[in-house]
Amino acid sequence: MTQRPAGDGNRVPREGGCFCGAVRYQVDGEPALVTHCHCRNCRRSTGAPFVTWAEFRADRFRLLTGRPATLAASNGVVRAFCARCGSHLTYRRTDTPGALDVTVGTLDDPEALRPADHTWTSRKLSWIHLGDGLPSYPQAARRKRDGD
Repeated sequence: MTQRPAGDGNRVPREGGCFCGAVRYQVDGEPALVTHCHCRNCRRSTGAPFVTWAEFRADRFRLLTGRPATLAASNGVVRAFCARCGSHLTYRRTDTPGALDVTVGTLDDPEALRPADHTWTSRKLSWIHLGDGLPSYPQAARRKRDGD
């Protein structure tokens, strides 16, 4: 890996994309937050019992190929997904335009990021049993999410 100049904000490039390959993206830098979200909206929009998100600075995200479809969801949230295969790619709150969350599962190397906690555990499914030792928050930790 190429060394970056000092003061470049630790801009580690990471790439990812959707299941079918129609949409590819790159995001630079370290995430401000990596969390497992158990809210109902994340479950319903992805079809998974919870979703792992990594929050990056929005200005460090760029599309390499394709153009995702977007859905203006509840509470000022815009979710982006591949219109061809349906892979959920990003989450953005309109009241925090400087931040953009990426689904960790769509990164080429999801192992490179470690979740710090579980959020919206008040909404988690009863058959999910947390045993990983990470902190759990009944609602959103560190930043407000839509969470219903």
